[in-house]
Amino acid sequence: MKRRNSILFISFLLYSISFAETDHWYGWLGENKTGYVNDFIPPKKWPQSLTQKWSISIGSGYGTPILKDNEIFTHTRKNDQEYIACVNKESGKIKWSKMYEAPFKMGGGGEKHGKGPKASPVYSDGTLYTFGISGILSAWNTEDGEKLWSKSPGLSFGQPYAHWGVSNSPLVINNKLISLFGNDQKGALIALDKDSGDTLWTLPCGGTCYSSPTIGTIGGILQVVVLHHESLIGVDPHSGELLWEFPFPHKTHNQNMPTPVVHQGKVLFGGENRGVYCIEPKLKNGNWTLHKPWIQKDVALNMASPLISNHLLFGLSHYGLGRLFCINPKTGKILWQGPPRTAQNAMFLSFRDHVLALTNNGNVKIYLNSENAFQIVANYKVSDTQTWAPPVLLKQGLLIKNSQNLTLWNF
Repeated sequence: MKRRNSILFISFLLYSISFAETDHWYGWLGENKTGYVNDFIPPKKWPQSLTQKWSISIGSGYGTPILKDNEIFTHTRKNDQEYIACVNKESGKIKWSKMYEAPFKMGGGGEKHGKGPKASPVYSDGTLYTFGISGILSAWNTEDGEKLWSKSPGLSFGQPYAHWGVSNSPLVINNKLISLFGNDQKGALIALDKDSGDTLWTLPCGGTCYSSPTIGTIGGILQVVVLHHESLIGVDPHSGELLWEFPFPHKTHNQNMPTPVVHQGKVLFGGENRGVYCIEPKLKNGNWTLHKPWIQKDVALNMASPLISNHLLFGLSHYGLGRLFCINPKTGKILWQGPPRTAQNAMFLSFRDHVLALTNNGNVKIYLNSENAFQIVANYKVSDTQTWAPPVLLKQGLLIKNSQNLTLWNF
């Protein structure tokens, strides 16, 4: 009897622990920048529609919501001020909010996209880091919204932002906050101490663009991979040493916007009108060499960053007015393409056997991460206005930020 009671107690304890686990989302594409949501279990039968739990007006901007336990943190814009808010996940009520002056004049051709902010914030050890569209980088205490420090490292290059404003989301590695700073002509990859904001190292490079730094292991070495205005580079995150460089200049309308993907020692990336590339940096006798296993020119990446799921590369080509695609990352072969005129942009996540694409026209498309065909299993309308901010997939639903509102949808 005692043994049975012990088993029952242990079972109850394990159940309680698993049930008490909370959702968290610390930055765009998650903690490891893979976009994979490990703890979401797809339903046996997808519902016909989603249930709106709450929706609040939170301001404009493209930054992903950040989630820690029961608190959501957002970075948006209200008129000429950028706005940071802490929202209760259960009620949708604002716990605290802060604002600071951030006037901005959008570069020609980008007016319809608004004045941001466009970079996604990132959370680490009780601090929220925000990177405003005009180049203001700030650290906020998530308990009460106290500003811990704020600076504009890009000012040393003159204008502290590219033509359409800051869009690259910072990366946290241990005690370092790493991002591109500067403008289209001049810039640097800079690592700051995340607690003090002090500069730890600076790597001068081409001007900034709209792609974000990512991280991966290549040749057995952990490195930051960055696409800037002129090149794709691999950098030692500890010292700031440039390891290798692949020229890929941003010219005329061929912008460098998508964030690269590191997969099995290779880098998969692309740019507007230039297709999708695979390069393989290799280290031998202390020297790096670059190999190009393949280039696929029948699809191209404009603003949407691709994603690896089930060892397949998924993305949105801007050809055909927006077509979802699947590529074999080993060979570069296109395995399938979805219908044309899908969307201008898509933000991707993945989970068990599935890919989720949030398109800029307010649709969530969930399809199998299969090489055989484009097989949609669920399609939901989550907004009647533009949705450019990356979504957050929770155990029971979705956080969606559209042009003005933050909404919690339940499955």
